[in-house]
Amino acid sequence: MLILIAGPVRSGTNGDEALIHINMKKLDEMALQVYQKGHTPVIGEWLALPLASAAGSQKIGDEISESFLYPVAHRLIHCCDAILRTPGASNGADNDVRIAQQLGLPIYTELAAIPTIPG
Repeated sequence: MLILIAGPVRSGTNGDEALIHINMKKLDEMALQVYQKGHTPVIGEWLALPLASAAGSQKIGDEISESFLYPVAHRLIHCCDAILRTPGASNGADNDVRIAQQLGLPIYTELAAIPTIPG
């Protein structure tokens, strides 16, 4: 399955880039675990941030990056088979879950619930 990892990135950071980096690292580590279960993980920021940079964004949270972050995730959800919602407050991740629910996608809230694909 292609599984979107949705969780806090900027929430609770007040724009502190070190805290944002820590949150991204947590999502990256979760993505690795999803991969090890036999699936293909994806995080919206993996796609949105390079696009925003190409468009002239200087840092996450600036006006240009804002125009990419949520829209890219919303497009991406339509390509995914499921969502893994990681712990922590995040309006963006909650919105991703709402969109996935409307599409009838499975929503996982813990890694153990994701089936392991042998081989």
